[in-house]
Amino acid sequence: MRFLILLALLAAGCGSVRTRPALRDGDIIFHTSHSAQSVAIQHATGSRYSHMGLVIHRDGKPFVLEASATVRRTPLDAWIARGVGGHFVVKRIRDATRLLTPEGLARLREEALRFEGLPYDLTFEWSDDRIYCSELVWKAYHRALGLDLGKLQRLREFKLDDPVVRAKLHERYGDRVPLDEPVISPSAMYGSPLLVTVEQR
Repeated sequence: MRFLILLALLAAGCGSVRTRPALRDGDIIFHTSHSAQSVAIQHATGSRYSHMGLVIHRDGKPFVLEASATVRRTPLDAWIARGVGGHFVVKRIRDATRLLTPEGLARLREEALRFEGLPYDLTFEWSDDRIYCSELVWKAYHRALGLDLGKLQRLREFKLDDPVVRAKLHERYGDRVPLDEPVISPSAMYGSPLLVTVEQR
């Protein structure tokens, strides 16, 4: 009888353990970064989320392809743990069954992995020489599937009068802020009607 009770207690305990999210290749994951520029991004865009990446599996294990110091694959668990409070949100293409076929996913992986190894773009330029996080995911989907996940904006459209934002702009650009540079923000992608939330913790 004691053995049965012990088994029941163990089973109940296992039910409360947080399991790894069941993600698919092509899913887009967001969190709030601890990076030095995170607060400036949040203030400029009015969004809680300041960092994002693309889920890609390798040998059956989930990774997040992200633009950080460089464009690289980070194990999913490590990526989640790096965000504020371990909180994250996962979004997926609304029409994933039709669009993310094996062929579609192969194109998406190919386009995304073209950027692997490139340095992070601290000045958010719209070129392929250096890449920032939302630019990586946006360009991969745009080039692979012709989808625009969020509207491109000009730098001047963000909340640049915020003191934190002004300080970061001066640090990066001095007195020559490229106000007409195209930018895609995590906020714009997070709010895209082409995406649906599939998990958040």
